[in-house]
Amino acid sequence: MGIGDIMRVVISAGGTGGHIYPALAIINKIKEIEPNSEFLYIGTHNRMEKDVVPKHGIPFKSIEIYGFNRKNLLKNFKTIKCLIKAKKECKKIIKDFKPDIAIGVGGYVTAPVIMAAHSLGIKTFIHEQNSVAGKANLTLSKIVDLIGVSFESSKNEFPKDKTIFTGNPCSEDALKKPAMNKSELKLSKDKKLVLFVMGSLGSYKVNEFLIDTMKLFNNKDYEILYVTGNNYYEEISKIKFPSNVKVVPYIDSMTRIMKNTDLIVTRAGASTLSEIIALDLPSILIPSPYVPNNHQFKNALDLVNNNAAILVEEKDLNGDILVQKIDSIINDDKKLNEMKKGLKTLKVDNSAQIIYDNIKKLIDRK
Repeated sequence: MGIGDIMRVVISAGGTGGHIYPALAIINKIKEIEPNSEFLYIGTHNRMEKDVVPKHGIPFKSIEIYGFNRKNLLKNFKTIKCLIKAKKECKKIIKDFKPDIAIGVGGYVTAPVIMAAHSLGIKTFIHEQNSVAGKANLTLSKIVDLIGVSFESSKNEFPKDKTIFTGNPCSEDALKKPAMNKSELKLSKDKKLVLFVMGSLGSYKVNEFLIDTMKLFNNKDYEILYVTGNNYYEEISKIKFPSNVKVVPYIDSMTRIMKNTDLIVTRAGASTLSEIIALDLPSILIPSPYVPNNHQFKNALDLVNNNAAILVEEKDLNGDILVQKIDSIINDDKKLNEMKKGLKTLKVDNSAQIIYDNIKKLIDRK
């Protein structure tokens, strides 16, 4: 297959955790099955993958690349120039590394990587996490050998003959993580838990709303774990909340506490939803309206249409109504079980394994 009969993989994903963590989950699965495999991660020079990926001990190369700017078309001249230069750089990097396969897991950085690999005759696979396909993946879908999708509903956005439903590889990672004991966060083991989380950095507008809403949870029988995001914790931690509300900045490996959560109130990013589905966790979803193609709203609909989640749009946020919705779910075991049943219809427990099996077949077809 590769040099010394090990899998050699060039992988690229960038910009957000929603792309990077599925890429890391794919790497983890390949390492689990073929421990001697070698990886080279190609990412942007100025976004979060440059910090996240090296911490996992994965060789990392950065390229200068930018997304297309819809508001300032003149900036796109620089973008096109960088894309041409990046493709040349990627060709050299890939020639030197001699991979068996190149994998793209979303973000504009994947375009020059996958294009370069294709031009060199390397097998290529891309993965789409959202229910609405990203621009890079739509462009690359014309040239790649195989495409994996997280939602059945997004299969029709890509060529049918080379698109497979894999689910999101983050789901498999979520299942493997050990549960966090509630006592680690000074929470009661006997009370139900509602988890509020809006991403690692948080959301200014939603946090403003939640600060007032937290005061409405006074005297409830359940507890609240309010994850503010690192950007807002210092300010919010000074506010006096009811005794059943616990405030933290962020929790590494969030799925560990999700395993001991009864209801989550969160955004509708693809990786978060894959974890919610994997863990059968009932949810109230507040999609971010600030993402391309309103894809979080469309992601959320996949759960809502299966009676697996409740959807509240940010523009409709109201503290009293949100608390009423939480009360109506958390205090109704029948409702909680119905949502869990809906989640089971969406579940793919072995997403990373499906991806591994299919890229292995691709390589063996060489």
